[in-house]
Amino acid sequence: MPAQAEHSPMDLRFTRQATQRMIFDDDQALRLSSLEPAKDTGLELMHPVRRTTGQAELSVPQGRLVVRGEDATDASVWFSGFNPFATYQVEIAGSSDGTSAGLEFIHPGGEVLRVDAVCGQESIRGVRWSLQRKDEVLMKGEAEDFRQRPLAEHPVTLIVQMAAVGFNVYLKQRGHVELVGRADVVSHLDLRRKDVFQNTSTWLRIAGDKGTYAVIPGATAALTPGMGQADIRAITDEEGTPLLDGGRLWFTATTRGGGLPHPMQGVLSLDPGLSDLKFEGVIAFDRGDGLLRNELASHLFLDRASGEWRGWTTAFSAYGDPAKKEKKEILAVRSKKDPRRGFSIMTSAPMGLVGDYEDPHGIHDKETGKWRMLLCQNVNGYKAAVFESERWDGGFQRIAGPVTTDSTGTTIQKVDGVRYAFFGSSDRSFHVCSFPDLKPLGTLNLDLPPWEENGNARVWPNLVPLPEGSPAPYLLLTFDRTNFPGMKGPNWTYGAMHLYHGQIK
Repeated sequence: MPAQAEHSPMDLRFTRQATQRMIFDDDQALRLSSLEPAKDTGLELMHPVRRTTGQAELSVPQGRLVVRGEDATDASVWFSGFNPFATYQVEIAGSSDGTSAGLEFIHPGGEVLRVDAVCGQESIRGVRWSLQRKDEVLMKGEAEDFRQRPLAEHPVTLIVQMAAVGFNVYLKQRGHVELVGRADVVSHLDLRRKDVFQNTSTWLRIAGDKGTYAVIPGATAALTPGMGQADIRAITDEEGTPLLDGGRLWFTATTRGGGLPHPMQGVLSLDPGLSDLKFEGVIAFDRGDGLLRNELASHLFLDRASGEWRGWTTAFSAYGDPAKKEKKEILAVRSKKDPRRGFSIMTSAPMGLVGDYEDPHGIHDKETGKWRMLLCQNVNGYKAAVFESERWDGGFQRIAGPVTTDSTGTTIQKVDGVRYAFFGSSDRSFHVCSFPDLKPLGTLNLDLPPWEENGNARVWPNLVPLPEGSPAPYLLLTFDRTNFPGMKGPNWTYGAMHLYHGQIK
């Protein structure tokens, strides 16, 4: 270790400062569109109405949309375009028996995806969904073991979380969110296709056989952090220094929606002196094949010489359409637009690392002029390894590793001016190795680790050195692996985020 390094990572003591899990938080939503009856001065001009059956009457008493129909009724109110990575919500405050209130996503090719709350008298008594192509039902389902929810005192919000190749359905009442169903539609309609989502529209639909009645305070389309966050990594410059821009640190983080390939790449920010985590945006990736893809576990950096945003990501979207049998790989990504806010699209391209690689994190080493990347390579399990190249977007060859220890969240960062390799592990430790030769040095010291004694500990050690004047010289932002309750089948919906301050012991 160089003589100027007085302290190593093992000399730090990390104490937990705060913990937070975002679950469709309204104050974190980035709005795409909305239906706000209280503000609609020309309802059918702002939100055109399509009456398929009957003569539904729409009114806006006390700022809420009321839909009534005496006979068979089927009416839809437009309120948004469509984004395959967005979350759609409809609030229901009143209903009659036999009415259905929900969402329909209409593609001009003839496909209609519907998600309906099935209503009783002032209650929600079920949820169902279907995908139709003209008169043909391609897919349908309904919530199992459903618990009726009365509307008399508290409205119920129907939430449809799009997850690239499918969707999840939730109900929210009095702040509590419960998963009631999920489905994939990619075998019938690939919502990631530009020619599909760019031409699809979103409608509020009210229907019933007789005596139709529904009260809708509003509906929204928004980008959200989902119901769990994971894979947190600092956005840096090309040498690996975390960006502190506008007084905030910036991070990529997976916003969860289920197993693979349902999550998507989110962006968070944080004032290092506070615990004010803020959801900032979603990034999709374009390989030029007509799809927008939800790749994950990215490391983004600002290349200061070119002014371009660059980085690497893991092509988990290879699992999106089983019929295509695509290969998992590491992709090089770039963008002229700052991808940290709102909805951004980064171009992506293969870089020769095809196979079971994950969690790439890279830096440009000024001393050698080389690009070095730390990632997880599946060699009888995921293990940390170092790769090197003359250029940032290809030509990487392994120069160190793989280590013998199970690895995840491979991260390169400096402590006291010296670079180290960090990774999480199933052995409930954050490991520290020398860089780039990956010699084991020890583990990080945490007062309240983000795992239980017998729980899953494969989380990321996202360590960030802070500037002078900060409340601590180092910050650690990580997460746990507590899955969202009630999701059947393979799923990775973890977790809550945990913020630590690191002090010299």
